[in-house]
Amino acid sequence: MAAGVSRKISAASARAHTRRPKQSTPFQLPSGLFKKILVAFFMGLLAWAYQAIQPPPPRICGSADGPPVTAPRVKLSDGRHLAYKEHGVPKNEAKHKIIYVHGLDTCRHDAVIATQLSLDVVEGLGVYIVSFDRPGYGESDPNPKRTLKSMATDIEELADQLGLGSKFYVVGFSMGGQVIWTCLKYIPHRLAGATLIAPAVNFWWPGFPANLSEGAYNQQFPRDQWAYRIVHYTPWLSYWWNTQKWFPSSSVLANRPSVLSRQDLELVRTRAERPHEAQVRQQGDFESIHRDLIIGLGTWEFSPIDLNNPFLNNEGSVHLWQGDEDLLVPVTMQRYIAQRLPWIKYHEVSGSGHMFPFAAGMVDAMVKKLLLGQNSEPQI
Repeated sequence: MAAGVSRKISAASARAHTRRPKQSTPFQLPSGLFKKILVAFFMGLLAWAYQAIQPPPPRICGSADGPPVTAPRVKLSDGRHLAYKEHGVPKNEAKHKIIYVHGLDTCRHDAVIATQLSLDVVEGLGVYIVSFDRPGYGESDPNPKRTLKSMATDIEELADQLGLGSKFYVVGFSMGGQVIWTCLKYIPHRLAGATLIAPAVNFWWPGFPANLSEGAYNQQFPRDQWAYRIVHYTPWLSYWWNTQKWFPSSSVLANRPSVLSRQDLELVRTRAERPHEAQVRQQGDFESIHRDLIIGLGTWEFSPIDLNNPFLNNEGSVHLWQGDEDLLVPVTMQRYIAQRLPWIKYHEVSGSGHMFPFAAGMVDAMVKKLLLGQNSEPQI
């Protein structure tokens, strides 16, 4: 047998054979740089979110890029302007002077108390009516500092500048009806009488039984429950929530017919067209409809059920009118107010929704009740 051949292996060669092949390591950022990139991304995301929830600035009437001023206006003590429109008999011939407060997403031209009032009542009773654009609507300047009290003082200043005398009547519809509560709170001494027509409610009014408020709230469509909750608890998100496309927004702001009763739909079909519709939000949605909701559904410093009777000697009266099939304003909360405040003359209109003032003869009946205390009510 042949002898084996021995080979000598050097130490260097051995190490070369036993060494593991080098593995490529993943690219790693220095820890400090990664943190900076993360912070920059986070800050950019916050900046984008902040911009997304900010409403655009209003286009103020009479400004360089704003709509023109076409209506008569009064200048208030804080420098803002209120646009107004006069109806009925001339002011200097009037026996009764009424200030009308319009509702959500409407303006001075939508004065149902004037447009639906018969000529016989206007001339027979000597009725003068002035409607005005609430702040941010139509041609009235926005009021970024708007409060519950400021609405009442705006009305008082309007009356004084138009020379309506020491006392005048106030009538409000829907969100404008809610404003009448503030007049009863802050300027009761200036009122000759008041009418609230389907006044909007606040589900967070203090003093209301929780089961009543929650029951009325739960009757709203789920999308509206979310919208109202957003407006009340996070008002700074209100504009974004009602303009974004990811989640369902307010049915009211979207003008969905589902919020109207059967009678409402019939009355809407018979209403005349609104050639002024583009003027309502012409200064921007936020300072008109969105601020309306923020104030109306925000935290109130008083509750309607805590108000006192401003007419202890029956020198005037307060009326609340409500349709029992109103899908926008829960009748249950109005009934509770009427129960707690027996000095309010409560009129529940059977089979009627939110738009019942447009039914034939309805406005005549409401005005006669306010001015004369007559008991006849139309059958609608």
